[in-house]
Amino acid sequence: MSPRKHNGSEPRGEGSGDRGELPEATAIRRAQQGDAAAFERLYQLHKGRVYSLCLRMLGNPAEAEDMTQEAFLQLFRKIATFRGESAFSTWLHRLSVNVVLMHLRRKSLPQVPLEEPVETDEAGEGPRRELGAEDLRLAGSIDRLTLEQAIAELPQGYRLVFVLHDVEGYEHNEIAQMLGCSVGNSKSQLHKARLRLRDLLRQGKIKSGGGQTPGGILSS
Repeated sequence: MSPRKHNGSEPRGEGSGDRGELPEATAIRRAQQGDAAAFERLYQLHKGRVYSLCLRMLGNPAEAEDMTQEAFLQLFRKIATFRGESAFSTWLHRLSVNVVLMHLRRKSLPQVPLEEPVETDEAGEGPRRELGAEDLRLAGSIDRLTLEQAIAELPQGYRLVFVLHDVEGYEHNEIAQMLGCSVGNSKSQLHKARLRLRDLLRQGKIKSGGGQTPGGILSS
């Protein structure tokens, strides 16, 4: 699988070129051999990005912190299986997404069903569209913090599909496989998520100070 689409620069201190620090490739190799210091290096390199991902998907800072710790616990258990067939960050990204999805399945508290009926267009080929509706991805003037807070206000089903598709760059067929829904429902959820976000941003129904992620919603 190709690396995920990320927008913006990495959070400060997250990179393999810090002067005097163990390079990521070396840290991976040593961590696979049981070197605790090397694993700590990987944690420091990637914890910000993993936390941001968890917070975007969950909309709850406490849960996001817990799932960040769970993701690195899973990394500790599974790092020996990393073969370098993709970038380490991509591999860890997928592992973290799976950790969050498993957490949500255990909770069994979806606020919006993933398999709800899909309103199709007249040709029956896809979700009904509202003509003239602006795509949020093209609205560059939207304040990042405001958008973060709006995403945190979305119902769980909408938020998951929006984050996975519009923020993390997954295709609808990948999302459908991960969430156990059809491609059509993934498209429908994304369309409805964008409409709900648009309404939230217009009406100003954003919780003050809630849902902030390190570096901004589009920064990693």
